[in-house]
Amino acid sequence: MSTKNVFKEDAKSKIKELAESIGMVMLGTNFSHQPIHVVSMSTKKVDDMGAIWFLSGKDSSHNMHIEDEARAQLFYSDPNSMEFMTVYGDAFIRTDAHILKDLYKKADDIWFNGPDDANLTAIQIKPTEGYYWDTKSNSLVALFEAGMTLLSGDKPDLGQEGAIDVG
Repeated sequence: MSTKNVFKEDAKSKIKELAESIGMVMLGTNFSHQPIHVVSMSTKKVDDMGAIWFLSGKDSSHNMHIEDEARAQLFYSDPNSMEFMTVYGDAFIRTDAHILKDLYKKADDIWFNGPDDANLTAIQIKPTEGYYWDTKSNSLVALFEAGMTLLSGDKPDLGQEGAIDVG
């Protein structure tokens, strides 16, 4: 696996690519206590500035933790596609009606009573740094390529990993 660190605009593009591709994520908050609080979330959107958006309940534990300590870490993992990413950044609770309507989908009715639900908020994560592992193929192809290198003696190109620096 080769190393390719990404910066600024390339970092935002990498975040968007992997966050939208993987979709489901573990959101970590409450870093001043151990263990940290972790909950699964569904990525709603990654905007052009690289911010990652989620919907959340105003009364949720993670919202309360973000209000106390505006830091968050995201853990993306898709073993089927062999794509992984962790992103650390600043977290904000947003209640703007136009943002909530933009992010809200019919499937969100499972948790909320529509985009005007008084308990509905958006969480915006503005990444500052992270790390990714992005293979070029699934695990079976990677295994095949690794086997072929035993025969040829060449190193396989199994994908890239690297630091993400939005700075």
